Amino acid sequence: MVQNDELIRIIDLLNTTYEGEEAWHGPSVVEVLRGVSPEMAGRKITPNTHSIAELVFHMTSWRIFCVKKMQGDATFDITTPEKNFGSPNQKIDAFEWEALQMELSLSQEELINELDKRDDDEFLEDIVPGRDYTYYDMLHGIITHDLYHAGQIMILKKALTFKGVGGNSSQNGDDEDDFSPRYGDAYDMDDY
Repeated sequence: MVQNDELIRIIDLLNTTYEGEEAWHGPSVVEVLRGVSPEMAGRKITPNTHSIAELVFHMTSWRIFCVKKMQGDATFDITTPEKNFGSPNQKIDAFEWEALQMELSLSQEELINELDKRDDDEFLEDIVPGRDYTYYDMLHGIITHDLYHAGQIMILKKALTFKGVGGNSSQNGDDEDDFSPRYGDAYDMDDY
């Protein structure tokens, strides 16, 4: 039997990125989503940006993509905006927001379970069905994809908090946050 050292490292990175409490890169996906209210999740800071809910749907979609590909499904694809980012309303309720987060969590479990079925690292060099890249590239891609979107979600969360969406206008419960003294009232996220 061939060793599975790389597979173990990939699983560890997937778990750390998703729910690690002390990841070197900063907050995990789960940590970034903590405290996001349904109102915040559904709001866009500008019309041409994605909401947090859409980003969570998107992250779930690509985990499902990885699972399907690992199961050998060459035809499965994410071909439409609805399959990629969903079509949540700007106003989502607590149940919808909880369901989106649960689907993300379940897709993480499915991905890890699919990887746990593998005995060695050899499959990592195989080409993903219907694609021109390897499983190694796909799995590292989902890790960097999570980090990228966790950063986006953190920025959206801060911007929405600054605008007074979803509760207090700042994390401190007052009308100023770390940026207010420097930028004052001229700071408007719609300008960026």
